[in-house]
Amino acid sequence: MSTVTPSRTLSPAPAGPRARARLDWRLRFGALSLIWGFSFLLIKVGTEGYAPFQVTLGRLVFGTAVLVAAMAVKRERLPRGARLWGHMAVAAFLLNALPFSLFAYAELTIPSTLAGICNATSPLWGMALALVALSEDRPTRVRVAGLGLGFLGVLTVLGAWQGFHGLDATGTAMALLASLSYAVGWIHVRRTLAGTGNSHLAMTGGQLLLATVQLAVVTPVFTSVPERIALVPLLAVAALGALGTGLAVLLQYGLVAEVGPTTAQMVTYFIPVIATAAGVAILGESLRWTTPVGAVIVLAGAALTQLRPKSG
Repeated sequence: MSTVTPSRTLSPAPAGPRARARLDWRLRFGALSLIWGFSFLLIKVGTEGYAPFQVTLGRLVFGTAVLVAAMAVKRERLPRGARLWGHMAVAAFLLNALPFSLFAYAELTIPSTLAGICNATSPLWGMALALVALSEDRPTRVRVAGLGLGFLGVLTVLGAWQGFHGLDATGTAMALLASLSYAVGWIHVRRTLAGTGNSHLAMTGGQLLLATVQLAVVTPVFTSVPERIALVPLLAVAALGALGTGLAVLLQYGLVAEVGPTTAQMVTYFIPVIATAAGVAILGESLRWTTPVGAVIVLAGAALTQLRPKSG
């Protein structure tokens, strides 16, 4: 559910008829927000019947199948070159295999609402990495202030002044590490995979294929074959993969190409709202006042970290 978009990978495509284009991208923007927002609920349901690694593997299998089908329809081929595939393997690990698995393990012990909010900290991690010179972006005072505000929001969500009472530290740490992995992964993508000349569909298809192979190797080592097929969790995993990974990726990159990365990445600010609403309304998860208040602070800080100084 990475919501950080590599601003140098794609450039906005020429717009079509204005009224139609505006309707189209807004509908797709809303669909992407809903899909990624409900993904945390689907992870929770999936882990009720299957081990976290199995949920992640199933998610990647179904997601890869969607992209392979899209590539077949458009008659596109996978990228070539050993060096390129090496960089894609790292991206697959940081943007798919690792964070997907961490979120699945995290939701064994934390509510999906908290996982969705932790996901929104990815821009904050990106800003933090910029401060330690792991990114080419130069921090400004406003963006540094956003970083501080965002992590204040995280502490609010976690109820730090109450001693993190009732909070599973391991699960929360896993969710935050998953968000950090997204930030590191996109820095890697910008530095090694931008401007390769390959289409976003071919690159993402190859990336998901590599992530699937990575999980296919790991899963049998750490899990055993389920004694029975749990239908509802299986359907949740299938939806998580086909929609939350496959279709969502197509929607995300389509939005970047049409309206640019700045507008497209605003989906970040809707995901925790939808994840929280879904977790409370459908799964019956409890909601303390610190959760929505902290989430608003996190999103405000994340928004500030994305501000760029005006050129000229």
